[in-house]
Amino acid sequence: MSTMKEELTEILSKYKGERHELITILQDVQDEFGFLSKESLSAVADFLQTPIGSVYSVATFYNQFRFIPLGKHPIRVCMGTACHMAGGPLVSAAAERELGIAVGEVTEDLEYSIDRVACVGCCSLAPVVTVGDTFYPRMSPLRIEEVLASLRQETRTEDCGLS
Repeated sequence: MSTMKEELTEILSKYKGERHELITILQDVQDEFGFLSKESLSAVADFLQTPIGSVYSVATFYNQFRFIPLGKHPIRVCMGTACHMAGGPLVSAAAERELGIAVGEVTEDLEYSIDRVACVGCCSLAPVVTVGDTFYPRMSPLRIEEVLASLRQETRTEDCGLS
């Protein structure tokens, strides 16, 4: 099993170490690990021979980059116009309450994370939530609570080896 450092070395070996490669490198690192850790940002800065503050500045400018890991069950609440108007903010608030975390955070057990996304392309089914690759149309605060309760039950069943 390779370490994070070895995997970072492998990713960086694909590049020449030129500053214009920064965004692509960050995308590759995030694709591999699911987020950008302090260790990975430092490795990229060293590789590009640039201050870590510069790397962090670029990474924080773009909302595609994460600095905490995704949960095992990443929840994405659509906030496109149709979903927003149909109650997306209420669904998001219910998910936050139910999980005890805010948008952009992950639960302590790393099971769930919540993010808002601009659009999932299902406007006629608004509001829409995705959990992993599963789409949940016409969500409401009550339905998101039911979905999360069902996911928790499945997780407990898997943990007991009953699935």
